Amino acid sequence: MQTKRNFGIVLGAALLAAAGSAQAQDAAQFYAGRTLDMMIGADPGGGFDIYARLFSKHMTNHIAGKPTIVAKNLPGAGSNKTAQFIYAQAPKDGSVMGAVFSGAIIQPLLGDPKTVQHDSTKLIYLGSANNEVGVTVVRADAPVQSFKELFSKELISAASAAGGSSRDFPAVLNNVLGTKISLVTGYPGTKEMSLAIERNEVQGTGGYLWSSLKTQNPDWLNPAKMKIIVQEAIKGNAELTKMGVPLAIDAAKTDEDRQVMELFYGQLVFGRPYILPPGTPSDRVKLLRTAFMETAKDKAFLEDAARARLEVDPVSGEEVQALVTKMFSAPDNIVARAKEAMIYKKP
Repeated sequence: MQTKRNFGIVLGAALLAAAGSAQAQDAAQFYAGRTLDMMIGADPGGGFDIYARLFSKHMTNHIAGKPTIVAKNLPGAGSNKTAQFIYAQAPKDGSVMGAVFSGAIIQPLLGDPKTVQHDSTKLIYLGSANNEVGVTVVRADAPVQSFKELFSKELISAASAAGGSSRDFPAVLNNVLGTKISLVTGYPGTKEMSLAIERNEVQGTGGYLWSSLKTQNPDWLNPAKMKIIVQEAIKGNAELTKMGVPLAIDAAKTDEDRQVMELFYGQLVFGRPYILPPGTPSDRVKLLRTAFMETAKDKAFLEDAARARLEVDPVSGEEVQALVTKMFSAPDNIVARAKEAMIYKKP
């Protein structure tokens, strides 16, 4: 009797192993010779575009079957256009990936439900290129030269649309902390906002991801030209903290204010998320998640990233999936206050 039981256990394990092997083989066969699309929810030339194209270039070497990955830009609505395409229209077979702003992930939770058609909890996450820190940066001749002065003097700041960090982060600072940031909205991306600042059309911008600033505007690290006046994140970046740049969240007046800012800034933990449609076969999800993390540690990829001044601090798809689930389970009162905080009101 015991022998039969042991035989059943061994046979069951063998069948499971065979099934797993068959799944891996099926996924490899699916990707062999195939062309995949990487949909980028940002304009060409910006930080998100540069990261996504670099992943597209190297990730193919880590996918069984070595498919070709073609990067395509689909900007609009703070990256929500791409998120909605991936959620509702893209093939659910693992042939289409998306690179979106983190704001597009929390938009269904904190944004206007009338303008969002995707459910972020049902999207599948490949991972994130890095943890991020947003910053507010100002011209050296701007009337505001410190975070403290932002409470008493107006800053005219460039911004994109709702869902973009340059629009939402300053709104939260105004509504939760009481800063005086006036937004000039409608810029397509960081490239156009940077030009506007250089031309003195505006005095600065907020929610500018630190990694993008160093990549796109390294000359802005010269305090004679630009000044970084505050960090917008749950935890500070070591380099910025060493420079003496304060954390906005430390100015929270109450525990509830801090919880609201923690919920909002939680998106930065997955600062550059990559997504798949709901319903993508699990074996292909596993294969692509593994390929994503292997790419982020690949020597050739890291050398290219270093040349482009890109920071890489990957977060796994499983971690991003768990954090998104946690954020969408936040207490109703904190969610309500965070939603109110994202409504821009001219100070």
